[in-house]
Amino acid sequence: MHPSEVLFQGKRQPLLLPACDHYAGSEKLMRKSMALQQELGPLFDITFDCEDGAATGDEAAHARLVASLLASEDNRFKRIGARLHDVNSPHFEQDVATIVGACANQLAYVVLPKPNGVDEVLRAIELINHHAVPNGRAALPVHVLVETHGALHEAYQIAALPQVECLSFGIMDFVSAHYGAIPAAAMRTPGQFTHPLVVRAKLEMVAACHAHGKVPSHNVTTDIKDSAVVANDAQRAAIEFGFTRMWSIHPDQIKPIIKAFTPRLSEVNEATNILLEAMAADWGPINQHGRLHDRASYRYYWTVLQRAKLAGLALPDAAAALVNQPETL
Repeated sequence: MHPSEVLFQGKRQPLLLPACDHYAGSEKLMRKSMALQQELGPLFDITFDCEDGAATGDEAAHARLVASLLASEDNRFKRIGARLHDVNSPHFEQDVATIVGACANQLAYVVLPKPNGVDEVLRAIELINHHAVPNGRAALPVHVLVETHGALHEAYQIAALPQVECLSFGIMDFVSAHYGAIPAAAMRTPGQFTHPLVVRAKLEMVAACHAHGKVPSHNVTTDIKDSAVVANDAQRAAIEFGFTRMWSIHPDQIKPIIKAFTPRLSEVNEATNILLEAMAADWGPINQHGRLHDRASYRYYWTVLQRAKLAGLALPDAAAALVNQPETL
C-alpha cells in the first residue's frame, strides 16, 4: 500500500504548495517572472497582481494582459495565479469575467484580497465558479488574504471552505486597520514577530489553516536589497510560527525563501530511515536509536519527504523511491 493510503487512511492529506509565492504586477515583471520559472522549474508559484498592478483607469486592459499571459506558451507549468481586485471593488466582476472566464484551466488559483469575512469569500467563490465551471474547471483553487479584522475573526470558517487552499497574511493592511494602535515598526522585523497583536493574528491564521489541512502563507519582506533579511524572516515564519509558504516581491527573494522552507538533507535522511523501518514493520511501532515512532511520527516524516520533493531537493535513491511510487487510491 502507498504510504499516504496507510498513514491518512483515505482521508484528505494536508495540502502542500510550493514554498514561495512570487508577486508581479507590471508586464515587464510578469514576463521576467515567467522566464525565471521556466529556468528554475515549478519550484515557486507566480501571482499576477491586478489589485496593485493595474494603474487607475487601466484595470480592464490589465486584466486582459493577465489573461493573455496565462494563455501563452510561457505558462509552461500551470503554476501561475492571479490576485483579483477585492470583492467590493467595481473591478472585481470584470477581473473574474476576463481572467477566469478565459483562463479557468490555465490558472493555478485566484487570490481574494481584503474580504471582511466568510460571507464575502462565499460570494466571490460563487461568481468565480459561475465563470469557471462552464469552462471545465469545477473547483478552481482560491487563496484568501487575511488582512481585515473580519477575515481574522472568521479565519477558521474561511479555511474550512473546500475550495480554499491557502490563507495569506497581509501584514501592512492589517497593521493599518488599527489606525496607529500598532506602530509601523510591526510591519517589519523584529516587530512583526514580537508585537502581541500581530503575533496573535499570525498564530490564529496559521492554526486555522492547519486545522483544515490548508496552507498558511507569510507576508512579504519589504527589504528587497538584503537577501539575509528575507532569509531570516522566512526561517522565523517557518520555525516559530508554522507557516509553510511565503510571498516574494523581488526575484532575489525567491531562492532564500525556498531554501528556508526546504527540509535539510539530515532531516530527509532521518525521515527516509524511519519510514523504511516502518514499512518493514508493516507500519507498526518501531524503536530507532532508543526512540519510539508510530504512525503519528510517520505522518510527520512523510510530509518532510513530500516537502523536499516539492522544493526540488535531490533526494537519496531510497527517499525518491518512496515519494515517487504511484498511489493506489
